Amino acid sequence: MHEVKYIRPKSLADAVQIYRTTPGCRPLAGGTDLMVMLHARTLRPEPRAVLDLWSLAELKGVLRAGDILEIGAAESYTRIIASRDVQRHLPALAAASRTIGAAQIQNRGTLGGNLANASPAGDTLPVLLAYDAVVVTDRRSIPIDKFFTGYRRTALQSHELITAVRFPLGRRVAFRKVGTRAAQAISKIVMAVSRNPARIAIGSVAEVPLRARRAEVALERNDADGAITAVAEDIRPIDDVRSTAAYRRAVTQNVLRELLDAFARS
Repeated sequence: MHEVKYIRPKSLADAVQIYRTTPGCRPLAGGTDLMVMLHARTLRPEPRAVLDLWSLAELKGVLRAGDILEIGAAESYTRIIASRDVQRHLPALAAASRTIGAAQIQNRGTLGGNLANASPAGDTLPVLLAYDAVVVTDRRSIPIDKFFTGYRRTALQSHELITAVRFPLGRRVAFRKVGTRAAQAISKIVMAVSRNPARIAIGSVAEVPLRARRAEVALERNDADGAITAVAEDIRPIDDVRSTAAYRRAVTQNVLRELLDAFARS
């Protein structure tokens, strides 16, 4: 592997300028995904420089403004879990953050990194879809349901940096992850559900984290059984080393049933 230049900007404005003018530059936040890929030499093309965003204060913090909660793109999962505002207003995000790796990963992993990596198995991503979050960049705001465009592909333009994620408040979301172990496991399926408005968001069942649109239509009609039937048509699971497509389809329906039953009892 060729030598990679390390760059540590002093401000967000500095980072934006460097990123736009440095060929082959790759943003680095917590590094929990990027460093693994660099070591395994799976990045194509290989970066010529890494831009370390970790210490930028503009990308940190959990801030409430009216009926919106904004989380900085470089805020760690540990700090997200500890935030009283997140615990109160976005408990499903706190729950999803607790499922991501061990304490070391939670201390370094970031919400912006999970978005930029765009893994279909990203634990927080269905939660963002269920909350109708908005991804904020240095140029614009992108509704989360427009953000994922393909396998590990996003709507980010060339040299565009994620700066924050905004969540509307006042929504109840339930979260469930199914993996080989209770923790430190890549999900076999991960789901987040909102009852009002109807949102059913699922990961690890297609090439992107997705909303189950047919199932949502049934849920809007208060047809829980119809939603459970329809969700099997909304997903596109595959066989891989973690599970089979048939298993994922059955578990998706079972988890949706459990979450809807929980809503009905509460």
